[in-house]
Amino acid sequence: MPRKAIAESAAKFDRIRRAHQSEVAEDYVEMIADLIAEIGEARTVDLAARFGVTSPTVNAIIQRLQREDLVETRPYRSIFLTEAGQALAKEARDRHRIVRDFLVAIGVPETIAEEDAEGIEHHVSAETLAVFAKITNQD
Repeated sequence: MPRKAIAESAAKFDRIRRAHQSEVAEDYVEMIADLIAEIGEARTVDLAARFGVTSPTVNAIIQRLQREDLVETRPYRSIFLTEAGQALAKEARDRHRIVRDFLVAIGVPETIAEEDAEGIEHHVSAETLAVFAKITNQD
């Protein structure tokens, strides 16, 4: 295999690995924002229920998000998004909407498009997303 092909392959898989690493953070900040909008607060127990995981799992992820300056927590209080967390939640929500709307525009039923967008949104390139946005008049 030529060096150029090897480098291109490595770059592709590096992008995929980075997308997987950010996927959990994006899902959590988006869910925290949704919970705050829906019920006025985001608690560990609510996140655990929504994601179908245990509270210790949520606690570990929240600690990671704190280190990344995406959330703040206070003893005996709910979870709050930092400015960076709010920006990431908005970016993830916008990306999700564009992917979902594109899938619907090409004929995918809405319920399936919603589910599929949840996975695709984390892996779609900026270039592809821009084309999806143009096709759905969201550019």
